[in-house]
Amino acid sequence: MAEDVDSNKRYIKILKIIAVFALLYCFLVSIKLMGTSFKMFGKGFAEGLITSTSHPLVGLFIGILATSLVQSSSTVTSLVVGFVGGGVLPLEYGIPIIMGANIGTSITNTVVSLTFVTRKEDFKRAFAGATVHDFFNLSAVAVLFPLELQFHFIGKMALALTEVFKNTGGAKFTSPLKIIISPAINALENLLTKVMGLADTPAAIILLIIAVSFLIGSLVFLVRTMRSLIITKAEGAVDRFLFRNDFVAILIGLIITVSVQSSSVTTSLIVPLVGAGIISLRRCYPFTLGANLGTTCTAILASLATVGTAQGGEVNTIGVTAAFAHLSFNILGIGIFYPLRIVPITLATKLAAIASESKIWAVAFVIGVFFVLPLILILLMR
Repeated sequence: MAEDVDSNKRYIKILKIIAVFALLYCFLVSIKLMGTSFKMFGKGFAEGLITSTSHPLVGLFIGILATSLVQSSSTVTSLVVGFVGGGVLPLEYGIPIIMGANIGTSITNTVVSLTFVTRKEDFKRAFAGATVHDFFNLSAVAVLFPLELQFHFIGKMALALTEVFKNTGGAKFTSPLKIIISPAINALENLLTKVMGLADTPAAIILLIIAVSFLIGSLVFLVRTMRSLIITKAEGAVDRFLFRNDFVAILIGLIITVSVQSSSVTTSLIVPLVGAGIISLRRCYPFTLGANLGTTCTAILASLATVGTAQGGEVNTIGVTAAFAHLSFNILGIGIFYPLRIVPITLATKLAAIASESKIWAVAFVIGVFFVLPLILILLMR
């Protein structure tokens, strides 16, 4: 009987691993499919999309609101990579959306902390552990966004990283994913345009709907599957190793996030441990920084599906540049606010103290920062 149970567990694990690869393939197909649909829409669609993001500040708040609604920065940043890689969204507008996505993704662990609301001291610790992630992202954006507007240094850093990446090994980069993904893309495009005889615009609309559906669905189920495979081991790793030092905490946060493809899952994992008093806020902070670094992996992976050959035979790596902008923003944010960790830690501690006395402040913070304020500012600036 025990052998049958072990055999079933191994069989289920193998099926989950196969599902991970299948979902990963669907995710990459969805990114490339978006670029294909954008090209079929033509110049008018591109201009309309660019006009809708009329200012980098609007892009910032769109990133916050969109990520808060779908509760996944991976989804939003992957969409931005697809837009930029498809040539319909300028990089300078894509970077602020990515910054906003970094803020929006921290809503999940903040909501998780609200489950402690009936126990005052536990809630105080949990809410501080959750909002320290919020305040890191808010602080990083407050410093880096105006500097980016003025000097475009994140974009320049991302372009420099792209050149290093493109010229690795002394040869032009050709994405091996293109060979794997292209048959599925070509089959869908031919089905709609040649077999069904649809014109470019209706075919592009259908392809875009399929692409977005695939992207969201594949990411949702990929996160769930990966979490079921490694989350128990991850909890054990957190309990055993997180106390050692900040470097180990960052590394564990990064590894878990890359494994489950979701910083929301990783940061939500730590909140109950902080609330229970097992892990201090001081040690929780570097763990969340590692999660922020880990979440950039999804965008970088997505960007590889956008690599192609532009006019003149040049390799089009602008989607990769958008992904590296996400990485650059997080590296720079950590470079500033790891030494200045007293800022987000103090802000989180003080807000948690206020919220533990009057729970309405916790609810107001979540609704105001992630939904109401971004929506109002988007509407005002349009």
